[in-house]
This record gives sequence, structure tokens and C-alpha cells, in this order.
Amino acid sequence: MSDYAEPIEKLIDEFRKFPGIGPKSAERLTYSVLRRSREDAERLSRAILEVKDRIRSCSRCNNFSDLDPCAYCRSGSRSGETICVVEEPGDIIAVERTREYRGRYHVLHGALSPINGVGPEDLRIRNLLERLREGEVKEIILATNPNVEGEATALYLARLLKPIGVRVSRLALGLPVGSDLEYADEVTMSKALEHRHEL
Repeated sequence: MSDYAEPIEKLIDEFRKFPGIGPKSAERLTYSVLRRSREDAERLSRAILEVKDRIRSCSRCNNFSDLDPCAYCRSGSRSGETICVVEEPGDIIAVERTREYRGRYHVLHGALSPINGVGPEDLRIRNLLERLREGEVKEIILATNPNVEGEATALYLARLLKPIGVRVSRLALGLPVGSDLEYADEVTMSKALEHRHEL
């Protein structure tokens, strides 16, 4: 016998399917929905359905957008000479928050992970190669995550792209600002030393 009424248990199970949402968070979200008005619940359900109905992948860069091409690909103020390659659409927001990058993007929708059955054919690489054939791109910035899968993806792409004749760079890795050296793990410290620069 379950501790929850069936509709509550169903909603908890649905929330648990989201990344980063464990049993306690799913329960908190469910009870939050219960405490809110029916109108709030309807707005939430409409927003979810609207995202599913209206959002699609940009045909050029694979970013999620309600327009095709997306705003980054359409913008005349962004340089087509540089493409920043990221794993997921949310990674674009992290780059944009810096207000430093003025090029275009390409979203892979994942990273190489042989242990999870994700190979190069599962990533959105083909249309990146098509964009390079247009001849405008001079540099590819690999901004994959600094983990095993992200590093493997960056190395694979670097080997694939360098023979094409474009410059391939990787985001610098190392110590976060505001951190103490004593808390840095060996890999982070190694990357910080490897990518040090002259002052």
C-alpha cells in the first residue's frame, strides 16, 4: 500500500523523471502544486504544452527556438566567422551571460559516451560540417563540459575539424574565481597549470 493517494503518487513519479529531481524534491514540487490555485496549475500545464507545441530545433545551429532560424543565427550583429560548439541549448545561456562572445553557436545535443551508447552518429555534427563548407567560418571554439565525456567530445571534434583548415580552440580550464587552492582537485589544478598565461 502506498503512502500517497494515487494522483499524488503519479505526479511525484512524473517530477522524478526530471534531471536533478530526487524523491524529496519531487514530493515538495507536488505539494507545492497542491497548495496553489487551480488557475496556477492550469497556467503551468498550458506553459508545458506550449513549449512542446511551439519550440523546435533551429535548422542551422540546433538551438531550441520558436523561430527557424533562431535569433542567434538570424542576428546581423553576430559574426559568422566564429562558432562556439556546446553540448546543450542551456550552455548557450552560460556563454551569453559573459557578454563577451559575439559569434554564432552550434548545439550537439549531448556528448560522446560509449559506456552509455552515445557515439558520434548520435550527436548533431553533420550540419556543423555543412556550415563549415560555406567557407565563412574561421574558428571553432569547443565549449564542451570539463568532464570525461566533454573532453572526449572535444578531442573527437578537434581531430575531425583541424584537417578542414579552420582554427580549433578549447575553452581554458582551471581554478574558479573566488576559490581556494586547497579545495582544488588534481585534475582542476593540472588544467590550471597547463593553461597558465603570462602576466
